[in-house]
Amino acid sequence: MIDAVGTPQLDPAGYLKVFFAESASSQQAGQQALQRMFTKASGFDQPTTWQTRQAQYDAVCAWGIPNHALLQRLSAIEHRVFIANGESDPMILPHFSYLLAGLIPGAQVKIYPDSAHGFLFQHHAEFASDVEQFLCINGGPDE
Repeated sequence: MIDAVGTPQLDPAGYLKVFFAESASSQQAGQQALQRMFTKASGFDQPTTWQTRQAQYDAVCAWGIPNHALLQRLSAIEHRVFIANGESDPMILPHFSYLLAGLIPGAQVKIYPDSAHGFLFQHHAEFASDVEQFLCINGGPDE
Protein backbone atom coordinates (compact mmCIF):
# COMPACT_ATOMS: atom_id res chain seq x y z
CA MET A 1 0.00 0.00 0.00
CA ILE A 2 2.74 2.46 0.85
CA ASP A 3 4.16 2.00 -2.67
CA ALA A 4 0.73 2.88 -4.11
CA VAL A 5 -0.02 6.04 -2.12
CA GLY A 6 3.12 6.80 -0.10
CA THR A 7 4.84 9.13 -2.54
CA PRO A 8 4.90 12.92 -2.70
CA GLN A 9 3.02 12.94 -6.03
CA LEU A 10 -0.35 11.23 -6.51
CA ASP A 11 -0.09 8.05 -8.56
CA PRO A 12 -3.55 7.56 -10.12
CA ALA A 13 -3.06 3.81 -10.57
CA GLY A 14 -1.94 3.40 -6.95
CA TYR A 15 -4.82 5.54 -5.75
CA LEU A 16 -7.33 3.36 -7.62
CA LYS A 17 -5.72 0.19 -6.29
CA VAL A 18 -5.89 1.22 -2.62
CA PHE A 19 -8.98 3.40 -2.47
CA PHE A 20 -11.32 1.37 -4.70
CA ALA A 21 -12.24 -2.30 -4.96
CA GLU A 22 -11.16 -4.38 -7.94
CA SER A 23 -14.64 -4.60 -9.50
CA ALA A 24 -15.37 -2.69 -12.70
CA SER A 25 -18.03 -0.57 -10.98
CA SER A 26 -15.72 0.43 -8.14
CA GLN A 27 -12.84 1.22 -10.50
CA GLN A 28 -15.22 3.35 -12.60
CA ALA A 29 -16.24 5.24 -9.45
CA GLY A 30 -12.54 5.75 -8.77
CA GLN A 31 -11.98 7.14 -12.24
CA GLN A 32 -14.86 9.56 -11.66
CA ALA A 33 -13.34 10.65 -8.33
CA LEU A 34 -9.97 11.22 -10.00
CA GLN A 35 -11.64 13.23 -12.74
CA ARG A 36 -13.33 15.43 -10.12
CA MET A 37 -9.96 15.93 -8.39
CA PHE A 38 -8.03 16.81 -11.53
CA THR A 39 -10.69 19.08 -13.04
CA LYS A 40 -11.36 21.13 -9.91
CA ALA A 41 -10.27 24.71 -10.58
CA SER A 42 -10.89 26.53 -7.29
CA GLY A 43 -11.80 26.12 -3.63
CA PHE A 44 -8.82 23.97 -2.73
CA ASP A 45 -7.73 23.38 0.84
CA GLN A 46 -4.19 24.45 1.64
CA PRO A 47 -1.91 21.63 0.47
CA THR A 48 -0.13 19.55 3.07
CA THR A 49 3.60 19.07 3.03
CA TRP A 50 5.34 15.76 2.53
CA GLN A 51 6.54 16.04 6.16
CA THR A 52 2.92 16.37 7.30
CA ARG A 53 1.96 13.24 5.39
CA GLN A 54 4.91 11.36 6.89
CA ALA A 55 3.90 12.48 10.39
CA GLN A 56 0.35 11.27 9.77
CA TYR A 57 1.69 7.91 8.61
CA ASP A 58 3.87 7.64 11.72
CA ALA A 59 0.87 8.50 13.92
CA VAL A 60 -1.26 5.85 12.23
CA CYS A 61 1.48 3.26 12.74
CA ALA A 62 1.79 4.18 16.43
CA TRP A 63 -2.01 4.11 16.80
CA GLY A 64 -2.07 0.62 15.34
CA ILE A 65 0.02 -0.85 18.14
CA PRO A 66 -2.38 -2.78 20.40
CA ASN A 67 -2.84 -1.18 23.81
CA HIS A 68 -5.65 -2.82 25.77
CA ALA A 69 -5.74 -0.07 28.40
CA LEU A 70 -6.48 2.52 25.73
CA LEU A 71 -9.03 0.27 24.04
CA GLN A 72 -10.89 -0.10 27.33
CA ARG A 73 -11.27 3.68 27.48
CA LEU A 74 -13.53 3.50 24.40
CA SER A 75 -16.34 2.11 26.56
CA ALA A 76 -16.48 5.49 28.34
CA ILE A 77 -17.60 7.32 25.18
CA GLU A 78 -21.10 8.58 25.87
CA HIS A 79 -21.82 10.23 22.52
CA ARG A 80 -23.39 8.46 19.60
CA VAL A 81 -20.80 7.21 17.12
CA PHE A 82 -21.16 6.36 13.43
CA ILE A 83 -18.45 4.07 12.06
CA ALA A 84 -18.23 3.67 8.30
CA ASN A 85 -15.95 1.58 6.12
CA GLY A 86 -15.64 -0.05 2.71
CA GLU A 87 -16.04 -3.82 2.58
CA SER A 88 -12.70 -4.28 0.76
CA ASP A 89 -10.64 -1.62 2.57
CA PRO A 90 -7.00 -2.78 2.65
CA MET A 91 -5.96 -0.05 5.12
CA ILE A 92 -8.65 -0.50 7.75
CA LEU A 93 -10.11 -3.96 7.49
CA PRO A 94 -13.89 -4.01 8.07
CA HIS A 95 -13.63 -6.40 11.00
CA PHE A 96 -11.77 -3.66 12.88
CA SER A 97 -14.80 -1.40 12.39
CA TYR A 98 -16.98 -4.03 14.02
CA LEU A 99 -14.46 -4.48 16.84
CA LEU A 100 -14.39 -0.72 17.42
CA ALA A 101 -18.17 -0.58 17.45
CA GLY A 102 -18.25 -3.40 19.99
CA LEU A 103 -16.15 -1.31 22.35
CA ILE A 104 -18.22 1.88 22.04
CA PRO A 105 -21.68 1.62 23.60
CA GLY A 106 -24.43 2.10 21.03
CA ALA A 107 -22.08 2.68 18.08
CA GLN A 108 -23.65 2.32 14.65
CA VAL A 109 -21.67 0.58 11.88
CA LYS A 110 -22.19 0.70 8.13
CA ILE A 111 -20.00 -1.18 5.69
CA TYR A 112 -20.41 0.05 2.12
CA PRO A 113 -20.45 -2.73 -0.50
CA ASP A 114 -18.04 -3.11 -3.42
CA SER A 115 -15.75 -0.40 -2.07
CA ALA A 116 -12.42 0.10 -0.33
CA HIS A 117 -10.80 3.01 1.54
CA GLY A 118 -12.47 5.50 -0.82
CA PHE A 119 -16.00 4.32 0.01
CA LEU A 120 -17.07 7.89 0.83
CA PHE A 121 -16.03 9.04 -2.67
CA GLN A 122 -17.64 6.05 -4.36
CA HIS A 123 -20.86 6.15 -2.32
CA HIS A 124 -20.79 9.91 -1.70
CA ALA A 125 -24.55 10.52 -1.94
CA GLU A 126 -25.45 7.52 0.22
CA PHE A 127 -22.70 8.34 2.74
CA ALA A 128 -23.85 11.97 3.01
CA SER A 129 -27.43 10.82 3.51
CA ASP A 130 -26.36 8.28 6.14
CA VAL A 131 -24.35 10.91 8.04
CA GLU A 132 -27.20 13.41 7.84
CA GLN A 133 -29.68 10.81 9.08
CA PHE A 134 -27.32 9.81 11.89
CA LEU A 135 -26.90 13.43 12.98
CA CYS A 136 -30.61 14.17 12.82
CA ILE A 137 -31.84 11.19 14.86
CA ASN A 138 -33.45 12.50 18.05
CA GLY A 139 -32.82 16.08 17.05
CA GLY A 140 -29.03 16.31 17.17
CA PRO A 141 -25.68 14.57 17.41
CA ASP A 142 -25.55 14.37 21.20
CA GLU A 143 -29.11 13.48 22.07
